[in-house]
Parts: sequence; structure tokens; C-alpha cells
Amino acid sequence: MIEKISLYILPLMILLILTCALFKKVPVYEEFIEGAKDGFKVAVSIIPYLVAIIVAVSMFKASGILDFAKNFASGIVPPDIVPIMLTRSLSGSATLGLFSDIVKDFGPDSYIAKLAAIMVGSSETTFYVLAVYFGSIGIKKYKYALITGIIADFTGIVLAILAARLFFLASSV
Repeated sequence: MIEKISLYILPLMILLILTCALFKKVPVYEEFIEGAKDGFKVAVSIIPYLVAIIVAVSMFKASGILDFAKNFASGIVPPDIVPIMLTRSLSGSATLGLFSDIVKDFGPDSYIAKLAAIMVGSSETTFYVLAVYFGSIGIKKYKYALITGIIADFTGIVLAILAARLFFLASSV
């Protein structure tokens, strides 16, 4: 039943919106074009923020901090999980790529894959959100949002490590 509903829900919603617009005499095409223009303006306005994130990630990779962090955290977490810990706040796509590599290399039922899955699901792309969403609407004062986001990301990482140890490491011993 749900599969049948899911096949028809989007076309029905579009039809409902167009029907309501017709009755209210809304010029749908013109409104669509205006929305597309606004969307393009937003896309152009966030390009500098996206470039800044790309440059930051590239500098991060080239700086050697990743190797230092792997060595530093090797007693707490598997070294292959460290890139996820460090990139999650910057880029969801990069983190998903790293997660995919971990699952491919270690298997989906491995402790490290389960830890990585919890970590990916328990934190946010803080810097991406600040750059794209705040940048697109022109928010310049985001100090408290940044602090809150970093604290939330750190808490998510710590709790992911604890949860993975509690549920998956203890059960395999």
C-alpha cells in the first residue's frame, strides 16, 4: 500500500499546487521564473563560502595534521576513523566518501564501520551550514552558532565512540 502511495504522492502534490494556483489566478510560470532567478542569485552569493571550504579542506589535507591526529588518537580510536572525525564538521560529501572506503575496506559488520556510521549520524557539517546557509541570507554574526556547532560536533564524536564501545566492542569480547 505504501509503495502505491509513494508512486503517486509527488505527481498528486504537483497537480494540487497547479490546481490551487489556477483557481487563485496565480501566474505559475512567471512565479517559477522569479523563484529560479532568486535561487540563482543565492547560488552565486554562496560561491565564495564554498570556495573557502574547499581551500580549507585542501590545506588541511596538505598540512600533515591528519597524520599527526592519526598518531595522537590511535590509543582511543582506530586510526582510520580519524579522518571522519576531522572532516565531518567541514564536508558531508567528503565524510561519506571516507565512510564508504571504511565499509569497503573493513566490511559493513566491522567495529570500525559501525563506529564510523554512528559518528556520521551523530554530528553535523557545522562549517558547511555556517558558510552556505548563513552566507546565503547574509548573517555575519555567527560566533555563538559556531561555538554551539563545535561543541555539538565534539559531543557527538565522544558519544559515538562511547556508544560503539558499549554496544559493539563489548558484545564481540
